[in-house]
Amino acid sequence: MSQLPSAPTGIPVPHPLVVRTVALEDLADEHSAADLLDLLPSTGAPLAWVRRGDGLVAWGETLRVEVGGADRFADAERAWRGLLAHAIVRDEVQVPGTGPVAFGSFAFDDESPAGGVVVVPSVVVGRRSGKTWLTTITTGARLGAAPRLSNVIRARVAPTDPGAVVYEDADAADWMGVVSRGIAAVRAGDVEKVVLARDVHARTEHPVDVRWALERLADAYESCWTFSVDGLVGATPELLVRSEKGLVTSRVLAGTIRRTGDDHADLARAAILAHSSKDLEEHEYAVQSVAGALEPFCSSTNVPDVPFVLHLPNVLHLASDVTGVLASTDGAHPSSLALAAALHPTAAVCGTPTVAARELIRSIEGMDRARYAGPVGWFGADGDGEWGIALRSAHIDPEDPRRVRLFAGCGIVAASDPAAELAESEAKLEPMRHALGRDVDRG
Repeated sequence: MSQLPSAPTGIPVPHPLVVRTVALEDLADEHSAADLLDLLPSTGAPLAWVRRGDGLVAWGETLRVEVGGADRFADAERAWRGLLAHAIVRDEVQVPGTGPVAFGSFAFDDESPAGGVVVVPSVVVGRRSGKTWLTTITTGARLGAAPRLSNVIRARVAPTDPGAVVYEDADAADWMGVVSRGIAAVRAGDVEKVVLARDVHARTEHPVDVRWALERLADAYESCWTFSVDGLVGATPELLVRSEKGLVTSRVLAGTIRRTGDDHADLARAAILAHSSKDLEEHEYAVQSVAGALEPFCSSTNVPDVPFVLHLPNVLHLASDVTGVLASTDGAHPSSLALAAALHPTAAVCGTPTVAARELIRSIEGMDRARYAGPVGWFGADGDGEWGIALRSAHIDPEDPRRVRLFAGCGIVAASDPAAELAESEAKLEPMRHALGRDVDRG
């Protein structure tokens, strides 16, 4: 494995990337995310981006780029472009996600020591619309024989559960006090909206097997994007940006209500959410944030007039899908990572106005979010890719995989109530609590 400096001017790799993608007919008819996740080995740090049976899983680490500071996105892209400049590629499938692929995860805040990381895996298996493929990425001087899945996977070892889990939560009253300060700042006119987050620390009996968490998340939250990058694991309902062949999409979520578990009651709650002035106000800030950030890159955009209600197992969200057609310069489009950098942070995870909200977060939140609420996803050689916002997520301590840090955040406006926001944050912690649980009934 080679490691690149944070702002590379040259690529210190003795040989170029050698990338080979071939079709896998034997997996093409499967439709469950678990079928992809089952391929992940029991050792190492698995990489994943899956939703409704499609996506990418990967393992091994051919190259790694670590970045930091305000230029972390640009530095990561420059390193990726440098690697691609001399890559030897044979792609026999030619769909989004084939050929050279890298996974990335970036800190929420420019000042966070968490910075960001781009991982170029050794093996990638992907599936999209009935097509399945295998990509191998190595360093060398020439292409070798076509890879076979049997040559890169081992006999499956079932994921192990983490055993008993003990949660070490900070005083809820303290966080409600932080929320109260945020409400006061909104009412004073310092910001129009601010998003405040909290963390909960967990200690598991056994080291966390990332595959265990991924499979439980993918099963329970199949409409979300289940991800794993460098110890950050989650199932996000919020797509920051998808860029594909000149088209761009961003799913905006803001405005939340907890589900009761009773279908009839939840339909009534969905109607309440759809007409809640507080939640509609919060949602409008988030939508305008995304639309405004995309506009300079697009020849046209479509912003829905009203949101729809997204039903998840734990909560209901107001959601809007903002779409656009990318403007091109000499036939080239901005990359998905460049778009993610321009969009981050949206009002859905920071607030409005952005600079004032970010400063307020730094002054009152009392913690480093690290890569929570930052962009997480993947991109390919053409720059296209998918980046989510790292929500409904947790970070597994690389030094002690029995230690896990869970996150949740809430949008604060003038009409917010601290107790209600605490309850909402508890609902948003449920996916990762479930991921660490031992109930394996897949119903």
